[in-house]
Amino acid sequence: MLLIPKNIHDELISHAKEGFPLEVCGILGGIGESVSAIYRMTNTDASNEHFMMEPREQFSVVKDLRTKGLAMLAVYHSHPETPARPSEEDIKLALTPDVSYVIISLADAAVPSIKSYKISSGNVQIEEIEVIV
Repeated sequence: MLLIPKNIHDELISHAKEGFPLEVCGILGGIGESVSAIYRMTNTDASNEHFMMEPREQFSVVKDLRTKGLAMLAVYHSHPETPARPSEEDIKLALTPDVSYVIISLADAAVPSIKSYKISSGNVQIEEIEVIV
C-alpha cells in the first residue's frame, strides 16, 4: 500500500496535465508506506509513449533522499492517452523490484486516474493507494 497525502496526489495530476501531450515522470520519496516528497524529473525522451529520467537529476534526488533520511518509494509517470496500467515496455523496464510504479492516466482528462503497481521479473501486482487528507 502507498499512503499519499492529498497535496502530493494533486501534484501528480497537475504534473501530468502540465506535461500533456507528453509523458511526465518523477520519483516519490518517504518512509515505509508513507509518501512525503515528490520530485519532478525531466523526461529526456520527450515522448507521449515512453519516458527516460535524466540521470544527473536521478543522482541528485537519491542524494537528497539520503540526506533527509527518506527512501525512494515509487517511480511515477503519466499515460497521456491510455489507461493507468503498465505497458509491455513499462514492465520490461521495471528493474527495481522494491519500489512501486505509479501511473497517472489522462485517458479521461475530466477524471484522471492514478494506480500503483509492484513489478518484479515481469510479474505485475496492483497496489492499493490511500489518499491521506
